[in-house]
Amino acid sequence: MRGSNKTLGFTLVEILVALLVFAVVGLLSTRLLSQSIDNQNNLQDRGQRLAEIHRAMRVLQRDIVQLSRRKIRDAQGEELPALIVSDQGAIEFSRVGWRNPLRQPRSEVQRVGYRWQDEKIIRGYWLTLDRSYDAEPAYQTLLEDVEAIEFFAVDQLGNEHRQWPLDPEANVVTEEGEALYLAAILVRAEIAPYGMIERIWQVPSV
Repeated sequence: MRGSNKTLGFTLVEILVALLVFAVVGLLSTRLLSQSIDNQNNLQDRGQRLAEIHRAMRVLQRDIVQLSRRKIRDAQGEELPALIVSDQGAIEFSRVGWRNPLRQPRSEVQRVGYRWQDEKIIRGYWLTLDRSYDAEPAYQTLLEDVEAIEFFAVDQLGNEHRQWPLDPEANVVTEEGEALYLAAILVRAEIAPYGMIERIWQVPSV
């Protein structure tokens, strides 16, 4: 019998098909890996951003829940209320609990203020309560990338006021004729990437 001289192996077409399959699998694997890395980075960024927001809200809460009735005097000697809420995204008030571990000759009541500027929440505080002509607050950026923020004074009936103290000429009272008093501070902020965030804290009446 005549022996066969055929050899076993892959044809060129089969090799090309195999290379194509490997190329497609490699491309899909690369895209999947890249997408996984992007998702992980996004999660880390969002987690870090959430932690920044939480820290800012914690500082704000610490100040607000320690609201004091202590009024102050400005550089001109005019008396300012213990709490001032502005419809321009600002709030200023006196707070207790200003720690004094070095026992310096100062009050433990502190005057602080928050305002929205350049898409940032800025916290300011004064070293003295009654201000002199050269008294300037110390500022710190509490949170960046804030699209908007509003502060509201909430009275005992649950009404929200963009300004506080209330205008005495408005004669705003309850049905029983009692004067409205402050019950809580409400904060609404538009913060990227989470959108609207709302917090409310009960405070001592002022």
